[in-house]
Amino acid sequence: MMQTQPVHRLGTRARVLLSSVFGPYAQDDAYGSRKINPMELYQNQVTRTQGAFSLRMFHRSFGLMLLQANIDAPCTLLDFPSENRFIEELQNSSYDIVGISAIIPNIGKAKRMCDLVREHQPNATIVVGGHVVNKENIHEIIDADHIVKGDGVQWFRKFLGQDEAAPVRHPVVYSANGTRIMGVPLSEKTGDTAAILIPSVGCPVGCNFCSTSAMFGGKGKFLSFYETGDELFGVMQGIETKLKVRSFFILDENFLMHRKRALRLLELMEKNHKSWSLYVFSSARVLKSYTIEQLVGLGVSWVWTGLEGEDSRYQKLRKVDTHSFVRHLQSHGICVLGSSIIGMENHTPENIDQIIDHAVSHNTDFHQFMLYTPIPGTQLHAQHKADGTLLPESELSVADAHGQYRFNYRHRHIRNGLEGQYLLNAFRRDFEVNGPSLARLIGTTLKGWQKYKNHPDKRIRNRFALKAKALRTTYAGAVWAMKKWSQENEPIEAKMDTLLNELYGEFGWKTRLFAPMAGMYLYHNLKKEEIRLQNGWSYEPRAFYEKNAAALALEHQRKGERPVRSTVPWVTGDLSPVFGRIRADALAAK
Repeated sequence: MMQTQPVHRLGTRARVLLSSVFGPYAQDDAYGSRKINPMELYQNQVTRTQGAFSLRMFHRSFGLMLLQANIDAPCTLLDFPSENRFIEELQNSSYDIVGISAIIPNIGKAKRMCDLVREHQPNATIVVGGHVVNKENIHEIIDADHIVKGDGVQWFRKFLGQDEAAPVRHPVVYSANGTRIMGVPLSEKTGDTAAILIPSVGCPVGCNFCSTSAMFGGKGKFLSFYETGDELFGVMQGIETKLKVRSFFILDENFLMHRKRALRLLELMEKNHKSWSLYVFSSARVLKSYTIEQLVGLGVSWVWTGLEGEDSRYQKLRKVDTHSFVRHLQSHGICVLGSSIIGMENHTPENIDQIIDHAVSHNTDFHQFMLYTPIPGTQLHAQHKADGTLLPESELSVADAHGQYRFNYRHRHIRNGLEGQYLLNAFRRDFEVNGPSLARLIGTTLKGWQKYKNHPDKRIRNRFALKAKALRTTYAGAVWAMKKWSQENEPIEAKMDTLLNELYGEFGWKTRLFAPMAGMYLYHNLKKEEIRLQNGWSYEPRAFYEKNAAALALEHQRKGERPVRSTVPWVTGDLSPVFGRIRADALAAK
């Protein structure tokens, strides 16, 4: 019998606190944080072992930001707090609802935060969501009033008595914070960083190891916030206007699978002369269903795609020559972030090197390696549980079951304890053979510029010209520095030399003069960064504290002050008119 969702007695008058789990995130602690699993997606899962060449950045808790944008009640967002900062917020402010978002490795922190709420604000209703809810028996582990699995926007709207059918309001937010590479912080000026775009949640493919599919109900279960290309274009226009961005990082497993929406977006981009760049997730099979002209026209600049090996049993890779496909995309200036799984059922100590070499041979711009991990809630986890091959939590903490360090089960061929070394070998092999990912990205960017600099469509020329600005200056300096750094690795040095000469040939004497000067600066920063890393330096995000318009109004009402306009907006997909619908929704406090 289906339970009726409760409605909070205060409705939109309820005071809401939304929080991510507390830090620190890059050191071992009693709550499950691990040095091996910091909250840096690229450094941890993509450019590991690349040292100072690793792309360092933090991404905001976008799910919480989406929730805040769609809550009419006074709502405060506390993102990346310390434990003390979370306690301080509970002691100094009164809340009727506290929402906590977590992933499974951080279940210990989520439990601790619930206990703290009970201690300091016993009358508050506790709501927990995120991937942590996939954990079996979560109700017995965490003292929460409500466990929300799947879409939180609709759940909170019902809980607060809001209109469930109202258009989803999209938060206006940059995709990354504190970006750093070669020891140099990258510019975060308006327009220099991509914005986040969330058209849909869930995934229609339903891979057996995917926790996202599990969280939203399994294969074929997903929710589109913006069903049409017109709605999506409206949202993107609004974000562009507010942030002056030219790029969008699209958090949507279904973006290109929704073909009608994507092609309508292409029509509107062409009609309105938009030179946007899009970073997308997609399977090779779906990508191949589009012509290269359509992908370039859409502004697809990065693709994150699975490359699971020659004998992959996943339908999304059937009958796809992944090597030629990767080269084809790169030849058109589209960077490829390949993703490969280590430790699948057919992997053995005898063939694992071949498996790794196959992945590395794609020479992708970036490459993610993860362990084949039965995460709670997935079909794979249920299978291993039925087989009796899961390790007990007394032997391996749930905090370590994240695919980046250990198997949480007994592999048929690989002895437990060896898997972490195989994973590191994959990252090292990719770095040794293909060099820094930064250099590969620069090479692909150069190919795109050379191919499209004289394209008849001005908006496409403009997009590649914008990327070429960095090729002439800072990118050339970076290649010079990488060439100097790789003097003891002749194959990589030769690659850097070839790339540098291509840049010189394309952009002439000004680049020849600039590259050594910028390169020497970058080289010295690179060496300093390496020393910092060797000495145990870790990278932690700063805390974000943001209040929506209703929370600010309540605060100033209590103080008898005039309300202050907040600074972080949201937008809708309504095109009538877009610009008039941009509203202030949050205050970023330093």
